Amino acid sequence: MAVPKKKTSKSRRDMRRSHHALKPSAYGECPNCGELKRPHHVCTSCGHYDGREVVSEDVAA
Repeated sequence: MAVPKKKTSKSRRDMRRSHHALKPSAYGECPNCGELKRPHHVCTSCGHYDGREVVSEDVAA
């Protein structure tokens, strides 16, 4: 069974965990309606993606 030979210090433990933080979500402006949307996702307010309507507006709203 693997057992640590020495106690891991608080500093070393925290340095290891420095990359564990959650990154903020990226949002961009929809070129069609101006609402914020996730990159590479269909706009939830107007239903457009890549310059064309993918979802009809009555379904998107």
